Amino acid sequence: MSALGYAPEQPVAYSHALHAGDLGIDCRYCHIGVETTAKATVPPTATCMNCHATIKTESDALALVRESAATGKPIPWVRIHDLPDFVYFNHAGHIQSGVGCVSCHGRVDRMTVVEQAEPLNMAWCLTCHRNPDSRLRPQEFVTDMDWVAAGDAAQLGAELRATHNINPSTDCTTCHR
Repeated sequence: MSALGYAPEQPVAYSHALHAGDLGIDCRYCHIGVETTAKATVPPTATCMNCHATIKTESDALALVRESAATGKPIPWVRIHDLPDFVYFNHAGHIQSGVGCVSCHGRVDRMTVVEQAEPLNMAWCLTCHRNPDSRLRPQEFVTDMDWVAAGDAAQLGAELRATHNINPSTDCTTCHR
């Protein structure tokens, strides 16, 4: 399990600050399936090549990306947010409930090197499951890192929780299967 502040060196120096921040690329463009599957997925090289087939085509920093595209061998990214094998986590359930990416991952749109921004331990998760209101937002804003509730975030969250029947379980079998 990785720890708070964990920021491993990656095989390609991918900047979320550039891509998600400056360029405004939505999380879901690269992390496909995050709304419908348990895993957020690391994007395949083909996703990178959608842009980099014509942008920075000679950059030394992207040599491994071009090699991966040519050979089909995946880039060996190092997982940052890595829960123990005995923990089940479903991204889709959280996204569909209106938990913003920023709640667990921090302001990745400002991270040149992504790091683990929250402890992601059992106590931290249970605190949210017991009182999720301040972390809930309308679903259309789950990937908006700048989103701020117009008014009391906890009140809006309580309204969203009631409207969408969001009742996070604290039963052990929810996360330990």
